[in-house]
Amino acid sequence: MNRIRLVLTGVAVAAALGASGCDPQPESEDTGTSPSPAASSAAPTGGAATTAASPAANNAATVKACADIKKDIKDNATKIAEAEKIGPPAGHFAVSAQWAAGSVAILAHSMGANEAVTAASEKVQNEMMGLSDAYSKSADAKPSKKALEAAIKELDTACTAA
Repeated sequence: MNRIRLVLTGVAVAAALGASGCDPQPESEDTGTSPSPAASSAAPTGGAATTAASPAANNAATVKACADIKKDIKDNATKIAEAEKIGPPAGHFAVSAQWAAGSVAILAHSMGANEAVTAASEKVQNEMMGLSDAYSKSADAKPSKKALEAAIKELDTACTAA
């Protein structure tokens, strides 16, 4: 199980690193020449326009992250229910793997969100990994999901405030 966790964590880190470098850079209208030093020094280096755009962009990223994370939680619940129907012991391995996969999806979609949503999504992700561990330890495991439900409520609150 540690090997699976290591692989899934590695995949999550690779996906996060890959996603962080995927934002296309805006191209200038004249791509054939580079801007002159005088033109670049005349460009604004801050001010109201830059400040106003930054929170709006952050808010849009947070709203998208919240929507994606909520969809991930719903999709994961459906997949968990399907895996639980398999029954022990194979079903517990499937449930454990699905909790781990769901936590990776949460982690990947929280990138770019504001601090409150990121912190809340990390709690959800940690609770999902805890459930994954509990299911992998015992075929008779019936771990409580109350901590996960509380973390999801905290995430909902953070998303509503965003």
